[in-house]
Amino acid sequence: MPILSQDESKKILDKILGFSSADHCTVALGGSEIGNIRYARNNVTTSGITSNISLRITSSFGKRSGTVTLNELSDEALKSAVGRAEELAKLSPENPEFVEPLGPQEYKEAKGFFESTAKINPDFRAQAAMDSIEPAKAKGLIAAGFLEDGVYFRSMSNSKGLFAYRKGSFADFTVTMRTEDGTGSGWVTRDFNDITKLDTAKASSIAIDKALNSKEAVTLEPGKYTVILEPAASVGLIENMIYSMNARSAEEGRSFMSKKDGETKLGELLVDPRINIYADPMNDEIPTSTWDGSGLPINKMDIIKEGVAKNMFYGRYWAKEKGVDPVPYPNGFIMSGTDDSLEDLIKSTKKGILVTRTWYIRSVDRQTLLYTGLTRDGTFYVEDGKIKYPVKNFRFNESPIIMLNNLERLGKPTRIDGNLVPPMKINDFTFTSLSDAI
Repeated sequence: MPILSQDESKKILDKILGFSSADHCTVALGGSEIGNIRYARNNVTTSGITSNISLRITSSFGKRSGTVTLNELSDEALKSAVGRAEELAKLSPENPEFVEPLGPQEYKEAKGFFESTAKINPDFRAQAAMDSIEPAKAKGLIAAGFLEDGVYFRSMSNSKGLFAYRKGSFADFTVTMRTEDGTGSGWVTRDFNDITKLDTAKASSIAIDKALNSKEAVTLEPGKYTVILEPAASVGLIENMIYSMNARSAEEGRSFMSKKDGETKLGELLVDPRINIYADPMNDEIPTSTWDGSGLPINKMDIIKEGVAKNMFYGRYWAKEKGVDPVPYPNGFIMSGTDDSLEDLIKSTKKGILVTRTWYIRSVDRQTLLYTGLTRDGTFYVEDGKIKYPVKNFRFNESPIIMLNNLERLGKPTRIDGNLVPPMKINDFTFTSLSDAI
């Protein structure tokens, strides 16, 4: 039952709206079936499947709103939930930023559901885990990994005639390989909508090589270095930059996009002109939802084009205040690159540091977009186009704006965390101290 068709979803949503006596009623219904397998110390530790369905009802009278959530779909439960949401709405204070629900919208349909992923069973997960564990054991390494896969649906409707539906699938895999003495570590992550694209043995081989090659790390002094950032090393910083491009924060002077007197940097050159970042929910490699939680359509849009800030994100209330169209946040981003491989970037480097992954990224200064974090799971010194030896991990202090202005070279984008990100070669990346992380 957790995965309902479009027709089944609409029938339930229409029934709920029929129970409503509020000025406005918005209903969101979703469900999922998610399987997983986890292993540590070269042994499977847990495996399971969860099924869930959830319903959220929001009723509004004027600018007063109340919300109820539940996971039961009987008529009695639905009527009771609608009544409770209306009761809460009448007791609530007015929301000065209330915006009426949207009317009917038109949505494109991204292909995010794959039957191959929906058919995954426990045997498949067990084999995927063993394809990672056995190579690790053969090399004398200790593997710890997690595979999660699932199918889901999301739908919403309101009393003004809006209806939206989406069905999708996903598979996320991560593994850490450690040497028995704990001095070497390698890590890799993969995520797809279509499970046939996942090869846990191939992915694990990358982590195995990094673990073996990262033993007996050498200490380098902190400072500014040329770095080659693998996608997992830069995606967090770039995500933080994109999701900080909120129009209200910028226009109220609280953002790196802010200027004086409510002016913003929209339309200005922010980073190197070779940087192009955009959203496209219809992209075949990272298909995402074509509507957001309020029902706004999400379409292809430029975020940064040739280094220039092309769009900021406007919520519906702030867009109304400013007399502009709302611009919803995307569910993923695409950063353009070249056809160069990671190896090409390494070969082009006279002296530098290869960073596999950054971790525990935290904000230091929102108005300069300065962040701090750690390198992990394979950091290497590069000289004359070759990886020479592993180095101890660093803490860094860096702004993605500064980073993308110090760009030397881009590689071929690959999927990571639902985005497409290229490896990058960056000059003057700031490492502030050493880290005990492995």
